[in-house]
Amino acid sequence: MKKLETANILNFRVLGKKFFSLSLVFNALLTIACATGILGCFYWFFQDWNLFSPYLINGNVFWVVIVAAVINIFPSACLGRALKTGRFLFHHYFYGFLVLFFSGIYVVVFTPVSLLSIFLVNNTSIGVNVGRFFLLGGWTLVLDDLPDVHEKVDSALNWLKAKVGQGGRLVSAVQLIAGAGSFYVFAAVTLAVYNNPEWVTVANLILIGTLFITGVTSFIFVRRQVWQKIAVKR
Repeated sequence: MKKLETANILNFRVLGKKFFSLSLVFNALLTIACATGILGCFYWFFQDWNLFSPYLINGNVFWVVIVAAVINIFPSACLGRALKTGRFLFHHYFYGFLVLFFSGIYVVVFTPVSLLSIFLVNNTSIGVNVGRFFLLGGWTLVLDDLPDVHEKVDSALNWLKAKVGQGGRLVSAVQLIAGAGSFYVFAAVTLAVYNNPEWVTVANLILIGTLFITGVTSFIFVRRQVWQKIAVKR
């Protein structure tokens, strides 16, 4: 009985860690989506828009946020790939592609925006945001299980990992700078929203939360020297 209870506890811990890993990947994608949408508005729709002025020096700083989120994806996914959670009938990427397929149909049929520009348009309606959520969820499952998609994909990822690992210190330095940039944007957006009550919206609160998590995650990965360890393993 005790062995069964111990096994159940271990399973819950493994599943909890897996969910945590998926959450970090999803947050990285959410950060990229939020930053991309803001940059889209900044460049194409509201060219004279002073983003979160006077606290944010320039809207182009969101490019730094995107860099931080992109760098965070790999170590975030690695946290879950190291766990033996098993699979239900199919690999995770199969369910990811399934979610992407049906989400794409939903966006095309039931929303007024284009599938190709859904993360660029300034539309915060519930229907559009539902489509965005499931698209990001689908990509999260695919990225989590990307090496299992095909042997060539796995081989390409190993090659890329080896190349990046050779410059582990440089990648860590970039991640540290990008993480600091994310924290700066987080502080700027927070102050702007705090001092302008009309800016307190669900979208801005989500932006603040994802920026904070991205910054913290960047610093944690730098502190753990994940990129240098990749170089050692290779």
